[in-house]
Amino acid sequence: MTLKFKWETEFKQTEIGEIPREWEEKRVEEFYRLMYGITTSSKGYGNCRLLRMTDIGEEDINIETIPYAKIDEQELKKYYLDEDDLVISRIANVGAIGHIRGDFLQKLDKPLIFGSYLLKFVKQPGKQIYNRFVYYFFISHPMQTFIDSLAEGSTRPNTNAKVVSKFPLYYPPPSEQSRIANVLSWFDDLIENKKRQNEILEKTAMAIFKSWFVDFEPFKDEEFVYNEELGKEIPKGWEVDFATRLIDYNPSIRLEKEEVYPFVEMKQVYTNSAVCEFSFRKFNGSGVKYYGGDTLMARITPSLEHGKTAFVWFISENEKGFGTTEFFVLHPKKSWLKEFIYLLAKNEDFRDTAINSMTGTSGRQRADVEALKSYLIPIPPPLILQKFHSLVEPLFQKIILNQKQTMILRKIRDTLLPKLVFGKLRVEVLR
Repeated sequence: MTLKFKWETEFKQTEIGEIPREWEEKRVEEFYRLMYGITTSSKGYGNCRLLRMTDIGEEDINIETIPYAKIDEQELKKYYLDEDDLVISRIANVGAIGHIRGDFLQKLDKPLIFGSYLLKFVKQPGKQIYNRFVYYFFISHPMQTFIDSLAEGSTRPNTNAKVVSKFPLYYPPPSEQSRIANVLSWFDDLIENKKRQNEILEKTAMAIFKSWFVDFEPFKDEEFVYNEELGKEIPKGWEVDFATRLIDYNPSIRLEKEEVYPFVEMKQVYTNSAVCEFSFRKFNGSGVKYYGGDTLMARITPSLEHGKTAFVWFISENEKGFGTTEFFVLHPKKSWLKEFIYLLAKNEDFRDTAINSMTGTSGRQRADVEALKSYLIPIPPPLILQKFHSLVEPLFQKIILNQKQTMILRKIRDTLLPKLVFGKLRVEVLR
């Protein structure tokens, strides 16, 4: 890709910032009508997936949590979302916007519709505007700050289609919109490629785990013995014991109050990736504590059912951090067990044990760590576990490297984004 930029020098002032003099000041309503999503109180089980406001993150759509929708199938078609569509949240996280990518839709097993707390941008006939440019304009910090200032309600901010239709929408020439969107999309495409690589790497590691410790495929030529506790044959010389033989659950770790540590909350953990996001926060005495190489496993509904689990990749094994109380921490008793324990926590049977132990009122159920402490596993000799570690560790290291590169790409994109969508930096050539 060949790029040519220039710094803009001639600006005019607008209500949310400076833009180049020749750019036009428009309103959303000049290009779009806004459509409310479907109310999901209808009976029947729709042949669709439902996109809710909680599924839209700060910059992207969280595919892992999209549920099946209970809806009448006759109502569906007008609420279908297609490639390149834009939706925006009007309740709570007001202004969170999602752009529907083609590769996103391909991952879904059913058509996608959107819920009542979302608004869809429906392009007016004959209008020339690039939805991808509008998406980047809306996620820019100046625009998000502007939206926050207009949202009504202190406990649950909200807005409506009439208000959103009056939002400013700055309008470079369509050819420049395309160039801006393509530059920023180039970074997003690279980020998405890293995510896909990590999904494949993790699936590969999990396949090896199941081959070794569930199906015992590398040991088929060895002698097997029947184990009554597990109800199946296992390789001779292996032991059966509680998971506590290999795992310390919720280890006792001392953190200093008011000191800053890496922090993880549930929304930073995904269902299809070992690497989570993280931030830094002062420790106030509350939260689970972990070391680098530990595994964080959701203990609440519905995050546990969805499989939210994270490998603590962002600190070394002697460094500490903390997270919300809604995690179990699984600490390996030996360093070479850390990948094994993460993959065990992702294993369906292990997670089902936690799910079946859940108690509490509907919507606020939590798993019991004692059920996991009593979980029985076949334990091979240490040399086999060490050999497994040497086999899958390079996969985890590549996952971590991809995540580090993703963070760099995001930082570059986030630096460029406001400069491009507000015309400080002009894209003159893109080929």
